[in-house]
Amino acid sequence: MPDAAAQNAPKKYLSAAESDPLKMGWMQGFPPPPSKVLRVEDGSFMQFPALRWSVVHMRQMLPSVNVPAGLGAPGPLPTALDTERIDALTFQPWGAAKPMTWQASLAENYTDGMLIMHRGKIVYERYFGALTPTDVHAVMSLTKSFTGTLAAMLVAEGKLDETRTVASYMPELQKSGFGDATVRQVMDMTTGLKYSEEYADPKAEVWQFSAAGNPFKPQGYTGPNGYYAYLETVKKQGQHGEAFGYRTINADALGWIIARASGQSVAELLSERVWRKIGAEQAAFYQVDGLGTPFAGGGLNAGLRDLARFGELIRNEGRYQGQQLLPAATVQDIRKGGSKAAFAKSGHPELKGWSYRDMWWMTENAHGAFAARGVYGQTIYIDPAAEMVLVRLASHPVAANAANDPTSLPAYEAVAEYLMKQK
Repeated sequence: MPDAAAQNAPKKYLSAAESDPLKMGWMQGFPPPPSKVLRVEDGSFMQFPALRWSVVHMRQMLPSVNVPAGLGAPGPLPTALDTERIDALTFQPWGAAKPMTWQASLAENYTDGMLIMHRGKIVYERYFGALTPTDVHAVMSLTKSFTGTLAAMLVAEGKLDETRTVASYMPELQKSGFGDATVRQVMDMTTGLKYSEEYADPKAEVWQFSAAGNPFKPQGYTGPNGYYAYLETVKKQGQHGEAFGYRTINADALGWIIARASGQSVAELLSERVWRKIGAEQAAFYQVDGLGTPFAGGGLNAGLRDLARFGELIRNEGRYQGQQLLPAATVQDIRKGGSKAAFAKSGHPELKGWSYRDMWWMTENAHGAFAARGVYGQTIYIDPAAEMVLVRLASHPVAANAANDPTSLPAYEAVAEYLMKQK
């Protein structure tokens, strides 16, 4: 009989150094050797360790739509690096017997890029693996916080009524599970919907949603074509407003609502209201479905520095380098946080006391820190008390953030405490 302990042992993966995508040679050569070719149709491009290359090269694999940065010169980012002292900081990982250094945590979490800003200046910036300062990286579900911010902006400007039902904006969703939910319930993911995002379950609805959004439909496919078409098929399960339930389809429904309310796609609106105005160095882009619809729940790709610029915009309540780009009420609403009681029902015991508002994760800690989070370790972590914005891009072998939170969240808190002591 198989050994039970062996069956239950955590799966072992190649280390960050062993899985370095450049050393492994993915997609290198003219043409690459067959053993190093990654493909969309068989899913190999998103399997570890290959995903460590793919997260920096999504545009080579999937169709996309631009988020233009405009024609002006990039805005300056003041720098006062403190690399050595930050690398040497120690913290206690959750459940660990020994402390860990900040530097060691970067490899532990398969970090591709890390940038920390303090009081508007870059104090730390490092790149690993396939990522360089001139590359963009897939930010996965961190995208949702951009979608939530755009919606909160429209609410603050009176262009979107959070108390109205989804169906009042989207008659197409009248008969779906979204129909009688309010816009606010979608923004805070307290909708009651029949939808599982359990990636380990091959029958989970997330795979049907992914198939609908896949621009490369296999022969014989008969399901919904595109993200919007899938949303129309979603069934209601339970009551809206009672519990937080993390479901990507909320973000894509919200992206559709934003487009209907503003007359612009999320890509166009993000470019016009944010990307062109924060002095972004690079165009960002969204992956799209077969109909060209931006993936509002997880399709954004952007550069490390530009994500830090966005974080600074949010930290400063919509102001950036002297200009009020977003209504202050946008960020004030985010920072109010959501219902802790609703969040407690969501099955995130490791995030005790947290809440969720406008598609941002609220730590509810003493510093009032909050974060945009995406699978494989993507993070924008904002600590208002420490005047800190931290951006991490990563390619962890495990999708769920529960795999890296024990060596990430206490590390962020340690850096924040250190920065608060600096003059």
